[in-house]
Amino acid sequence: MTKILMTSVRDDEKPAIKAYAREHQIEIVTSPKLIQDALDQLDGVDGVVIQQRGKVTDNVYPTLKEHGIKQLTTRTAGYDTINLELAHQNGLVVTNVPAYSPRSVAEFALMQIFRLLRHTPVVDHRVANADFRWSGLQAKEIHSATIGIIGVGRIGGTLAKLLHALNATVLGYDVKPREDLKDIVEYTTKEDLLQRADVVSLHVDLNPTSEGLLTKKDFALMQPTAGLVNASRGPVVNTADLIAALKNGEIAAAALDTVEGEATVFAQDHQADQLKDAPQIKELVDLPNVILTPHIAFFTNIAVQNMVDIALDDVMAILNGQPAKHEIK
Repeated sequence: MTKILMTSVRDDEKPAIKAYAREHQIEIVTSPKLIQDALDQLDGVDGVVIQQRGKVTDNVYPTLKEHGIKQLTTRTAGYDTINLELAHQNGLVVTNVPAYSPRSVAEFALMQIFRLLRHTPVVDHRVANADFRWSGLQAKEIHSATIGIIGVGRIGGTLAKLLHALNATVLGYDVKPREDLKDIVEYTTKEDLLQRADVVSLHVDLNPTSEGLLTKKDFALMQPTAGLVNASRGPVVNTADLIAALKNGEIAAAALDTVEGEATVFAQDHQADQLKDAPQIKELVDLPNVILTPHIAFFTNIAVQNMVDIALDDVMAILNGQPAKHEIK
């Protein structure tokens, strides 16, 4: 019987995993550990599916090869945690799940855009301190707002359609503009988008060209009343520069679902240590004009189901000698 190891498994994923195993008559072993901490479970395993925010350690690749494993699948869209060169050197086919549910992240970003337009970070901070004044908090209605989307792909494009349906003006910046969105998105330069947008929403993959995409000089271009939504990847934004911009009033607010250094913080309980080892994230938490969420934009019923099913479909294809739909070359 085919045996697959899935690591970093959460309780909410287990029903989908059990259903898949039952339907396909295979054995799926689950572990809450990262792959580098679950290598002792590889005996008899035919395939591996991972999900983790930190890097896969270099020893994993030759260990998978030694156990006769031919693939490595991440049930996430991002695959920057995997060293593709090392994986390929060890004969591993790498796959990901590029579109588990574009609406999940797009809807989350839309919610955060509304929250920034309505100044809810500052409102929540005031109310928490028994200050119920609303001076200086006049909002913009969505149909009168200009929203800039950096990265108009699957998720960004879905967000653009949602915004268009609400009659917002949608600006877009992408190295490969989508023709099918030309009647919805006004494509422009990054600089022009930053200068004109009331809220900028980031939806780019993490790669060498997108790392540090927004820095001090970019925040200086934005309106002092503008907000930033990041539901893509943390390193896309220079956190130190963002904190300075928020403190200096260069931009008004930020809604961050992902930040630099999140791997040791998100999905963990830090009530005891109060983030003493993550000073930048602690600073963001304490700022009155920041909404910080722990990388949950993807976290919906449909997305979780799709992440499990699509990842396992690719594993089964490879094990059966067939091409995987989502192989990363």
